[in-house]
Amino acid sequence: MAYLDSHSGVLAANASETERAGFIRRTYLHLGGAILAFVGIETALIQSGIAESFVHLLQGGMWMWLVVMGLFMVTSYVANNWAHSAISKEMQYAGLGLFVVAEAIVFMPLIYIALSKAPDILSHAALLTLVLVAGITFTAFTTRKNFSFLGPVLNIGGLIALGVIAASLLFGFTLGLVFSGIMIVFAAASVLYSTSNIIHEYNTEQHVAASLSLFSSVGLMFWYIVQFLMSLTGQD
Repeated sequence: MAYLDSHSGVLAANASETERAGFIRRTYLHLGGAILAFVGIETALIQSGIAESFVHLLQGGMWMWLVVMGLFMVTSYVANNWAHSAISKEMQYAGLGLFVVAEAIVFMPLIYIALSKAPDILSHAALLTLVLVAGITFTAFTTRKNFSFLGPVLNIGGLIALGVIAASLLFGFTLGLVFSGIMIVFAAASVLYSTSNIIHEYNTEQHVAASLSLFSSVGLMFWYIVQFLMSLTGQD
């Protein structure tokens, strides 16, 4: 096991050009690896029939999805703590891996339904997500502005969004196109915040934690773009 010094690494913003470039490269390589792992796990879950069974399970009652949401939140918290571990690299990778698996499970119903109703939506959503993330990344790296002030705004917005989602499950109303559009903007702000932190807030040994944060934000954007396109085409 590779143990780490809790003070290892230097703030990326203060690191040399070579160290900073290496940190950014490792972060985005890990992001790419997480996305590939997510696609692989999701494909296995769909092809094995687990996704179909999971969808039927969720249709058993509104409480089932609330339970899934609660478990995902707890798992995300644990995974994020592990990814920020100053104890070992193994713990950091365990955190990233745990989060990827949890994300794949939560995405199962959406991916399964999209594939059943309108398969093209997934490729269109992936392309739109890629374009938006690329644009936000370009903006963050060219302006080099610190967007850490978005943190409290995103925390409050996230709590409000969770409240609205929970209310929709409890009272049986559909969130629809407008909510998905608002959440795409929210996800874009989250991607900007995560990207800004890569430049200004993380140290050069925190590439695993940085990639998890970015993966989470990109996943959120993809989720709501899929939802938006499905609502737009009447497939929700």
